[in-house]
Amino acid sequence: MSWAGFKKKLDRTGTRFLQTVGSIEKTVDKSFEEEERRFKSLESKSEKLHKEAKGYLDSLRAISSAQSRIAETIEHFYEDSTDNSLAGKKYKKAIESLEQDCRDYLDEPYRQTVTEPIGRFCAYFPDINDAIKKRDKKLLDYDSQRAKVRKLVDKPSDDANKLPRAEQAANEAREIYESLNTQLVNELPRLIDIRVPYFNPTFEALVKIQLRFCQESYEGLNNLQEEFSDNEQVDNKVEAVLQKMRDLAICGMG
Repeated sequence: MSWAGFKKKLDRTGTRFLQTVGSIEKTVDKSFEEEERRFKSLESKSEKLHKEAKGYLDSLRAISSAQSRIAETIEHFYEDSTDNSLAGKKYKKAIESLEQDCRDYLDEPYRQTVTEPIGRFCAYFPDINDAIKKRDKKLLDYDSQRAKVRKLVDKPSDDANKLPRAEQAANEAREIYESLNTQLVNELPRLIDIRVPYFNPTFEALVKIQLRFCQESYEGLNNLQEEFSDNEQVDNKVEAVLQKMRDLAICGMG
């Protein structure tokens, strides 16, 4: 950082302190504050959405991987059983097909239609935050120059040119601040308003991908039920255990 930059940083820090203790008047812009609040809310929600969307894909990958390991274990579990070895092989084959479908029809489409569009939207936030920080710095400069003008008005200097120079500096600082402020007040609402048409296709794609994953999983596994014998007996045992749990009030099942 240059000396001029370091000095300006110190001046702004001093201005903030003097505003805190009430020695320098602070400019309040309710319109900007409201738009900044709405922007920060959008930023927080969008970044959370991006994180959760990536987490969902990671979860699907984990489920697919876990299913593959289970299928391999079941195949080995039944390999010495002539009655069930075929069922174990069919189960593994069905899971392998689901895993392949997950890679081919879910992973890449999900990135292209869900996580990447959300990520592109979130990529605008750092630049906007930089613009807000710059606007805040220029506002401090303006408030500082206004304070100097007021001080010279209250206690005139022996130098007759000092007040005009201070007024000119204050006007220049005001113009710079107002230019940045106006731009943000106009652009922030536009960014907030486009979120709905921008994200609607992404949400539609998310629902369709979820639906396809669930449908293919159901269809692929539902056809295997007949391969495993004694389904009714297993169902009866599971229901008996659940009834015991209800009777003991172990869980809140109705």
